[in-house]
Amino acid sequence: MKIATFNINGIKARFERLTDWLENSKPDVAILQEIKSVDENFPREHFEDMGYRVETHGQKSFNGVAILSRLPLEDISRGLPGDDEDEQARWIEATVIGDKQAVKVCGLYLPNGNPAPGPKYDYKLAWMERMRLRAQELLQDEMPMLMAGDYNIIPQAEDAARPDAWREDALFRPESRAAFRKILNLGFTEAFRSRVRGGGHYSFWDYQAGAWNKNDGIRIDHFLLSAQCADLMQDCWIEKDERAKEKPSDHVPVWVELDA
Repeated sequence: MKIATFNINGIKARFERLTDWLENSKPDVAILQEIKSVDENFPREHFEDMGYRVETHGQKSFNGVAILSRLPLEDISRGLPGDDEDEQARWIEATVIGDKQAVKVCGLYLPNGNPAPGPKYDYKLAWMERMRLRAQELLQDEMPMLMAGDYNIIPQAEDAARPDAWREDALFRPESRAAFRKILNLGFTEAFRSRVRGGGHYSFWDYQAGAWNKNDGIRIDHFLLSAQCADLMQDCWIEKDERAKEKPSDHVPVWVELDA
């Protein structure tokens, strides 16, 4: 089972790019962020014609997450529990029925949090605590489970080409990284770092200041795997070349391959 997470930065702007990527890279499951579309405007039929089941949790002009799957999906759930007044579309869950094993998949678009400190940063940290509580709840089922998406978290200095430039940013502030570790320490494996060590591995390059050409990137798109899911992992990698293509997102896909 090949699963990719991909912040597409707008389905309208990235429709052709996403279509080409699905045709060429052929994920079994694609977990998308920043679709920037209400559910009824998402081009569902187009992707269904490509062989994908489509589940979205959309919002006009901002945010929005989706799961596209060639495999059967069950138990679809939208929205992160814990705040009935939260209208931001940032969380979607589904159980993917693999050939060998069912896997619980959570797709997320974690708040950016800037400017920090401030209300947006408070929302980010509160959202992460809600995520921790939901993760703790899901782990009790003891089935293979993963949480994947744009975390807007730079876990370590080696995950940024210029870490000093991010010291006061919400993505790298100590409180953000501590909240990430608190989730990780529930018993999750950070998939990429379990396979690859060292710096120079990024999943996001800003459109500004020639960041891509300078490889001035950061690694903020992550897979966290439960212990049962980590036992199934065969590989994890970043599809860096996608950033060099025409009209790219500022993010690239990150993949895990599971024996499921």
